[in-house]
Amino acid sequence: MEIRIEHGTDADLDVIEQLYNDLLDVLETGMNYPGWKRGIYPTRKDALTGIVENSLFVARSGDSIVGAFILNHKPENGYDNAKWLYGGDYSLILVVHTLVVHPAFMNRGIGLQLLRFAEKWGKQNGMKAIRLDVYENNVPAIALYERCGYQYIQSIDLGFGHYGLDLFKLYEKLLSDVAD
Repeated sequence: MEIRIEHGTDADLDVIEQLYNDLLDVLETGMNYPGWKRGIYPTRKDALTGIVENSLFVARSGDSIVGAFILNHKPENGYDNAKWLYGGDYSLILVVHTLVVHPAFMNRGIGLQLLRFAEKWGKQNGMKAIRLDVYENNVPAIALYERCGYQYIQSIDLGFGHYGLDLFKLYEKLLSDVAD
């Protein structure tokens, strides 16, 4: 599927919120691999923060937004206790948050294209690594990250146990491994 990826704008906010809600509808009726909860995460506020900080990227196919993610330099609490591959500070590290694909467009390679975009964008902007976390039971996302060459670092508690999300797997990809 041909998509283009660009920064999200204020004009995209309602569509991103609907994308989150459409995905949550599906997760609530089946297997909720990421453990996301309506009204908790992801929310319109998460998208708005991404737009304001210029860190929300959207994947478009024609006039439709089919996926999105936030790409910034903000690690989750707990990242500082991990033994990462790259030892530098976060000014040279990208962190992937809230990677979503609209349910109507799943299994079409959009998640893969979003990750490849992050890697290319990171390399073009002098970044050294990309990091992310994933709920330990999110089997489809873990398979995608590993297929894309992200290396498992360790599992940690990010403080979401009260939502039933006890452990998250940390992954990292060094951008020196990414081809231009």
